Amino acid sequence: MAERIILILPMIPLRGLTVFPGVSLTFDVAREKSREAVKAAMAGNQMVFLTAQHDAAQDWPAHDEVYQIGCVARIRQVLELPGGSETMKLLVEGTSRARLIDVIREEPYYQVEIGRLSDEVSEGLKPLYEAHRRQLLKSFEKYAASSSRVSPEAMIALSNITDASMAADAITGQLNISLPEKQNLLETLDTPQRIRQLIMLIDREQYIAELEREISEKVRATIEKNQKEYYLREQIKAIQSELGEAEGSQQEQDIYLRQLDSLPIPDDAKARVAKDISRLSRLPAGYPEGGVLRNYLDLLFEMPWGKSDAERLDIAKARKILDRDHYGLERVKERILEYLAVRKLRQDAGQSTSKGPILCLVGPPGVGKTSIARSVAEALGRKYIRMSLGGVRDEAEIRGHRRTYVGAMPGRIINAIRQAGRDNPLLLLDEIDKLGSDFRGDPSSALLEVLDPEQNNSFRDHYLEIPYDLSKVLFITTANTTETIPQALLDRMEVVTLSGYTEEEKIEIAQRHLLPHQLQQNALKKTQLSISREGMRAIISMYTREAGVRQLERELAHVCRKTAIQITEKSQKKVKVTPDNLEDLIGKRKFRYDRAQEQDLIGVATGLAWTYAGGDTLMIEVNVMNGTGKLELTGQLGDVMKESARAALTYIRARSANLGIDENFSANHDIHIHVPEGATPKDGPSAGITLATALASALSGRPVRHNVAMTGEITLRGRVLPIGGLKEKVIAAHRAGIDTVLVPEENRRDTEEIPATVLSKVKLIFVQDMNEVLEAALLTSLA
Repeated sequence: MAERIILILPMIPLRGLTVFPGVSLTFDVAREKSREAVKAAMAGNQMVFLTAQHDAAQDWPAHDEVYQIGCVARIRQVLELPGGSETMKLLVEGTSRARLIDVIREEPYYQVEIGRLSDEVSEGLKPLYEAHRRQLLKSFEKYAASSSRVSPEAMIALSNITDASMAADAITGQLNISLPEKQNLLETLDTPQRIRQLIMLIDREQYIAELEREISEKVRATIEKNQKEYYLREQIKAIQSELGEAEGSQQEQDIYLRQLDSLPIPDDAKARVAKDISRLSRLPAGYPEGGVLRNYLDLLFEMPWGKSDAERLDIAKARKILDRDHYGLERVKERILEYLAVRKLRQDAGQSTSKGPILCLVGPPGVGKTSIARSVAEALGRKYIRMSLGGVRDEAEIRGHRRTYVGAMPGRIINAIRQAGRDNPLLLLDEIDKLGSDFRGDPSSALLEVLDPEQNNSFRDHYLEIPYDLSKVLFITTANTTETIPQALLDRMEVVTLSGYTEEEKIEIAQRHLLPHQLQQNALKKTQLSISREGMRAIISMYTREAGVRQLERELAHVCRKTAIQITEKSQKKVKVTPDNLEDLIGKRKFRYDRAQEQDLIGVATGLAWTYAGGDTLMIEVNVMNGTGKLELTGQLGDVMKESARAALTYIRARSANLGIDENFSANHDIHIHVPEGATPKDGPSAGITLATALASALSGRPVRHNVAMTGEITLRGRVLPIGGLKEKVIAAHRAGIDTVLVPEENRRDTEEIPATVLSKVKLIFVQDMNEVLEAALLTSLA
């Protein structure tokens, strides 16, 4: 195809349109420059150059933003729309392909120089062109048979076109293909090649048309089926109405089915639920199974499938919330902030945050385990749900009952998610160490799946019977001790230990949190009641003995009630609580702490003990009497403590010569070891060096320093082994007025936990063997 004629014509860029030679087309002209081009053409020979612009969304293209190959067209009709509209409606007929050579001017319209492209066929190629034309018509006839877009009149007109190029252009105008595909056909100047491309497009369009017909038939069949079902349901409604059984069952079924369609559950589960809904609609009114099915479906549709709260991971804000709600507990706060910081980094990196560790907060009652979990939920912006496991003995409490049982219910885990209304709440499993087990199963075994991040993404409740994803739930558990938690369950959790509060921490907690709360609860103003720091210390030491602060809060409530009486009955304007008037206000003291001995005694040594309420001093007394070598142990000692006493005695016997003790004392003397407060059980190995010191003092006649306390386990060779609870023990020594404490060398690393105010007044001596202990504890130096 050659460029043989050069023309200068107005150009109209088209948006989303391509005009082919021999094809008539109607389109609107609204742009000002295009209207000027139409006017110029009508003033001349009515010829115009039409070409498509690359970007149909562009308001007016530059000359290099239109396709170079277009179509020369003759304007057959111009219709200006009524109503003052500036839009023209044009009827054009394409005459020949043309190539844009140059732009002569751009204002007030595009005037361009084009080269007309002609397609002359030699006699030798005419059979080839005719063969292509016939094959094209056959393909188009098949397409027309499967599509309703082509009229019979159009087919007759196309079959009468003998020129292969004109036939291809006319058929292209009948196809619903994209602008780039049409432009490609316009730019393909070789007619046989263009026809082959066109046949491929026709085959594709025929395949799409067949698919559309199949879809249409399926839709029509579905509509007919729905109409049939609707007719039958209406008949059923009429029958039920006559029988007095109509209770809106069809309406209820429709509501359930609509909810089921939007439920993101597996298809097999949807099929089972749809079957249950259908069965419910057929049940007679008042039938018992109907209530069971409704309860199940209500639970299913109330579960928050995929509904989550956006998680806030602002570490600074989380620290502020934890410090606001809790005083002390620095190690626990740091561990929680580490946990949140890792979650934030994983979220920022686009990694899953659902497989973090499950924290188990272990500590004595009243130290703030539950309230810390509530603060974490607030910091994260998650719903908070607390579930107490104390006394739970039935596995069905966790996994639910099967629906075959009368009174079946979902498990407490699923109920908690339903209550939260979101699938990513913070779920606190409180008192996990109080789980029991009996003939109904072991709930701790059921929790193995719940608390395993590798398994809980498809937790199956016996009642719900559909796998539910618990991986987004943030589980935190609490316990008073890990000894009663099964090992397999404990292995799935990271234990974070909360020790008891020191006396100074309790004072701060009382002043900051407990006292303001009790003032509010008892309708008192801050100006009506004040408690001095020493008065608060007296309440803590003389009226409470606990690791936490619950009893302290009760005593403060007692003080507030007594203050209310003073104000209302005696018209007293303000009550100030001090150690001096405390007993007059709330009664005599309930507890006492042993004070250090005021003089050095023989056979009496001060040990240190850890209790659930903190630390305490332990006086150990030894008496030596004439006898036959018996050893008497009293004071309700446990087996471990008795063994420590025997080990201490064996060590003293082995070292009797160095200690200045008669080597045959065990044959001629009885030894009685007693630990006062006999009603209180005592056990553990940490009193070993105290027992040995008291024995050495009693047998050698050397007094023990009254200002020295000690703790440590003893071996037969006299080595001193490490112990636990050093912080609480040193605080107890400080409270008792003791200024020197003997501590195992291996416990040196634990001194970081001891408050600085205590370390400034108590001297710690680190010992490795009994020689060092006796040298520091006994008055006279060793021989």
